[in-house]
Amino acid sequence: MNLLQKLQQRVLPGDGAMGTLLMERGVAWERCFEELCLTQPAAVRGIHLAYLEAGAKLIETNSFAANKLRLSKHGLEGKVYDINFAAAQIAKSAAANFQATVAGSVGPLGINAEQACERQISRREVFREQIAALLDGGVDLLFFETFPDLDSMHEALAAREGLRSCEILCSFSCTAEGRLSDGQPILDAFHALLAEGVDMVGLNCAHGPQAMLRLVEQLPANLPLAVFPNAGYPRFSEGHFQYDTSPEYFASIAVEMAHQGAKLIGGCCGTRPEHIAALAKALADQSPVSIKATHSKTHSIRISSDTHTPTHKPTTDDNQTILEKLAAGKTVIVTELDPPKTLDLETYYTGAKALTDAGSDAITLADNSLAILRVSNLAIGAVLQRRGITPLLHIACRDKNLLGLQSELLGMAALGIDHVLPLTGDPAKVGDHPGATSVYDVTSIELLRIVRQLNTGVNANGKSIKQATRFVSGCTFNPNVRNIDAQLNRLERKLAAGAQYVLTQPVFDHERLELLARCTAKFGVPVFPGIWPLLSGRQAEFLHNEVPGILIPDAVREQMRGKEGHEGQALGVELAREMCRRALQHFRSIYLITPFLRYETTVELTQFIRAQN
Repeated sequence: MNLLQKLQQRVLPGDGAMGTLLMERGVAWERCFEELCLTQPAAVRGIHLAYLEAGAKLIETNSFAANKLRLSKHGLEGKVYDINFAAAQIAKSAAANFQATVAGSVGPLGINAEQACERQISRREVFREQIAALLDGGVDLLFFETFPDLDSMHEALAAREGLRSCEILCSFSCTAEGRLSDGQPILDAFHALLAEGVDMVGLNCAHGPQAMLRLVEQLPANLPLAVFPNAGYPRFSEGHFQYDTSPEYFASIAVEMAHQGAKLIGGCCGTRPEHIAALAKALADQSPVSIKATHSKTHSIRISSDTHTPTHKPTTDDNQTILEKLAAGKTVIVTELDPPKTLDLETYYTGAKALTDAGSDAITLADNSLAILRVSNLAIGAVLQRRGITPLLHIACRDKNLLGLQSELLGMAALGIDHVLPLTGDPAKVGDHPGATSVYDVTSIELLRIVRQLNTGVNANGKSIKQATRFVSGCTFNPNVRNIDAQLNRLERKLAAGAQYVLTQPVFDHERLELLARCTAKFGVPVFPGIWPLLSGRQAEFLHNEVPGILIPDAVREQMRGKEGHEGQALGVELAREMCRRALQHFRSIYLITPFLRYETTVELTQFIRAQN
């Protein structure tokens, strides 16, 4: 019985990540993981066995990047056949006693048609060399995974001509909105492939469980659909990517995916055998769904603020910095309102004005946070500045080199934008453009020193810029960690480098808030504790399990559990209001974080804070 026949009877669990698990087990990230099929076959087989013993009914060969182009970066372009043949043989031997399907993993080449033409490379031949070796090694199925567009997928499929036939699974990595890198809707690509005779279509990588579930919810249930999400968003620590999504949470979302029509569910980056064991248990005897139950969903719920009137309207000639306002005895509120991902900007500007009218002293603008593309925060900040709204710009070291960072800072100064928050920035590969290159010429601490130097009228190369900037620079702090001392040591270094204020990750725990106050009092700088109004129980679980740096206490998640729509949003705002009340006992500065442009929630909190003064 082939895989497609099995999936007509029950939803099956796939395996999890190979690369991130190899790194967990001591393999350096710079290594060519695929070469281990030749040099450390026992290590690769051990991972296959771990997934099979956890309950996986499909395992993927360790051959994702085993094509001539990617292997050439390691000087292994002459080993394409050997590596792929060995990868297939290792997986087949591991699966022999488990009645599991062995899928030959084939990833994209990393170049598009134009680049291949310029370099006189036949993409089809590169794919064919890898595919032929996998088929010779005995794989049951070809798994074309993490492809960014339909054109490259067609090239890979065309490479099979004349080779042994087998089942085919084509999986894309797409945006959270369900589009490929060329803008094509994912469903159109699926229909095109199925019409051409592909057996299964799928989604993998790029997104954590909840974002992937949202994509599955938009697709018809009768698709032969495979889904392999990441274990949430990673954090980079001590030279490794670390994923915090729990196996139980991962499995619970997987069940919802099955109810929405997913037939084969596994894991991508960050997933481990523990995730697959929980997944296999949760999917036991789960029958495939071909027709979805219909549910009424409310897509836009607004919290009424009719009972409140703005208590503060800043004037356009109020040029005080947030530090000057604090020195004058004022309670200062800064509110994060991330730049939008599209050019539909009116809602954004409306929200920024509403927040300012309610009493927010500055609007903070992230710089492609989580490495996800957004409209330039410098452009948005310039517009806000012209409208009499104080912008506070994040500037990440990830996207620009030393020249670009300084040029951006000088541009800010030329526009009269004085508030800046230097950040290291999330690695590009974890965002929605994984092919982008992270720069990291400097760290956030080094960038703080550069900002301080610009404030003396000198650039990083020691040359005069003729006029000193007047930047008010801040830094971030994460109190939601076990080892708070390490965070405090890093904070001390940031302050020594020139940071003048501190914005924290969102805090949802009263005790954690008091700990933050005690630990940072000695530094004598303004600390803005982050307050995030939750929108629903589902969002609380997503933030806790998938977003790095956010920790939501069990008690809060229990209160939010099952609360969706207006009920969830109202409760989330009430909990945030209580956090604001507690924060004002220790701080005269608060950092409100607007969830997904739902600025009504932070407008209400801003009015609440102003009413306390």
